[in-house]
Parts: sequence; C-alpha cells; structure tokens
Amino acid sequence: MKNLAGLMKQATQMQARMEEMQAKLEDMVIEGSAGAGMVMLTMNGKGDMKSITIDPKLADPGEMEMLQDLILAASADARKK
Repeated sequence: MKNLAGLMKQATQMQARMEEMQAKLEDMVIEGSAGAGMVMLTMNGKGDMKSITIDPKLADPGEMEMLQDLILAASADARKK
C-alpha cells in the first residue's frame, strides 16, 4: 500500500506540473513573418494565432492570392519557431 500512496502522490505532482506547463505555453508569444515583413503574425505556444498585421500595400485586390500565400508562410514560420 505504501507504494500505491507514493504513486498517487507522484501522479498528483505530475498533473500539477503539466497544468503549469500548459499555462506557460498559452502565455508565450511567438512572432512569424513573410514577404520581408509585409505580413506579420503572433501566436501563442499552443499554436493559436493571436494577431496578424498586413502591410497596406498588399490590399490591392489583384494581390490577394499573394497575400493569402504570405499569410500561410508567416503562420508556418511562427509554428516552426
């Protein structure tokens, strides 16, 4: 029974550490960019995109395909970091 009590205590400690690490991941801020900084975004450590900044020069309707590609590239850059 003593081993079982020890295992339960270790499991409780491990669960507390996991919750702490998950909170730290959520508080992290990671920045990614593409197109020489024309598109920038921030994500948390869990991979949730928090904000995106797009250079106004890219708002031309004829540039929308490039804009979409740059957003995807910036997202991939942030996830990689």
